[in-house]
Amino acid sequence: MPAKTLEELNVIYNQPIFQLLDQARAVYRDNWIDNEVQLCTLLSIKTGGCSEDCSYCAQSSHYHTGLQKEELLSIDKVMEHANRAKESGATRFCMGAAWKGVRENTPKFEQVKEIIREVAKLEMEVCVTLGDLTDRAAEELKEAGVTAYNHNLDTSPEFYPNIVTTHTYEDRLRTIRSAQRAGMDVCCGGILGMGETVTDRLRMLEILTNFNPAPESVPINCLMSMEGTPLESAAPVDVFDLLRMIATTRIALPKTKVRLSAGRAYLSKEGQAMCFYAGANSIFYGGKLLTATNPKENADMELLQTLGLNPQEPKKACMNDLQKEALASSGCC
Repeated sequence: MPAKTLEELNVIYNQPIFQLLDQARAVYRDNWIDNEVQLCTLLSIKTGGCSEDCSYCAQSSHYHTGLQKEELLSIDKVMEHANRAKESGATRFCMGAAWKGVRENTPKFEQVKEIIREVAKLEMEVCVTLGDLTDRAAEELKEAGVTAYNHNLDTSPEFYPNIVTTHTYEDRLRTIRSAQRAGMDVCCGGILGMGETVTDRLRMLEILTNFNPAPESVPINCLMSMEGTPLESAAPVDVFDLLRMIATTRIALPKTKVRLSAGRAYLSKEGQAMCFYAGANSIFYGGKLLTATNPKENADMELLQTLGLNPQEPKKACMNDLQKEALASSGCC
């Protein structure tokens, strides 16, 4: 699919909303099984005390949010969560650590890789978000069993300095390139509601359409304002703005999963249903997203059943040798 220019994305985004939704639905049906949704569970394996100053984040050490700092979880504790996620129906297990980045040849990185190796045996896709990567660190994560690396762009390069000052947009892109060179899928999206314009949102999408290969998944987050952060008083995102962004992303990236992410707890069931209709085919599943609230598993399952949607199977094509070995030994394939 050729990259989209900002002008092309503006035309798509600003058409009458029913026309936009119909176009997005047609693109979705041409590229995806109509009743499948990817269920991803997200766990914070190291919480708080982050040296970055992301204005939206309660885990930043720059702000007084009342969040209790926690050190890196033990393997046993992570596996409790991972097994529970699998039993509840999740097909991807995502792990996030609040730090600037990881470096090879450090005890913490070795512990993270051991955690990944254990989770990779559960026949789920394994996604991590650990901050900046070197090329070598990316290769080691891939070898350990990571199938996807999350590193969001958040917004446009023009607006980014208003949100973060401790790293640059180019730093984000450099890590994404390292993850792709290592052979990991890239999960990369943004946050709506930080004071950005529609042009900022579409500029971010323009950059995503220029990725080669295209991002495997694009999370569309709505800001969940956290007390103590610079964005604590931000206004909620309008549901029609969210719908337009999801539909435009679906049209611009037809073969990419579009994830209905943070902020879903504040959406009505009807609002969520419209987002699925507009092309979202992935959600974060479980009662907590790092430090933010999320709908409970039973509520999600009831909604999916009402809408006739089923959990998507793990993407076997992107599994590494360790995961394929585990599948083969279990007699599942």
